[in-house]
Amino acid sequence: MVPVPLRLSPASDAQRTSGITPHAARTARTSSDRHRPVVDRRSALRLAGSGAVGVLTLAALAGCAEGDTVHEPDPLAAQEALARADAAAATAAIAVEPARHSALSTVAAERTAHADALRAETVRVIGVYADGTTPTHLTSESDPTTVPPSDAGARSIESLRTQLMASGQSAAELARTLSGYRAGLLASIGAACAAQVEVLLP
Repeated sequence: MVPVPLRLSPASDAQRTSGITPHAARTARTSSDRHRPVVDRRSALRLAGSGAVGVLTLAALAGCAEGDTVHEPDPLAAQEALARADAAAATAAIAVEPARHSALSTVAAERTAHADALRAETVRVIGVYADGTTPTHLTSESDPTTVPPSDAGARSIESLRTQLMASGQSAAELARTLSGYRAGLLASIGAACAAQVEVLLP
């Protein structure tokens, strides 16, 4: 009989060449696994939760810091207050001059539209949060958009004309100090007030 040479597996050859026995290799793997940090599912969830709380805390602190910031009043806010006061005066003047109901109603509607456009622009500059809420926006003065009680009911057409002329001049003067959309909006409002005085209330 011809002796058949024994064939060793690649693993056996490698172990024999390196001098590492199968038992030693198993022992080394066991020792390495023992020192590997083990994070179970509960620990992972706890770590993730603490990270989320940290992010929310930072966001809340940032919101508080923004809410505590005092800003300069938006110059368009005062123009909005003038527009709403003019609209209230025009509406109240209808009782004094019922024959001019149509013209006065048009003035009131246009000035209300001016006020709404000015408010929309001031809100756009302040911006909104991702959830749609408006951030707290403190100014160094009281809210100039609050229209005080008016005695517009006792005013004549002439006094309303004077009030509209002053509002139009104020808008035109402010427009010259601004640029872009804001300047165009104020210039348009100034021209509209002049037209109300000359065309609707001659």
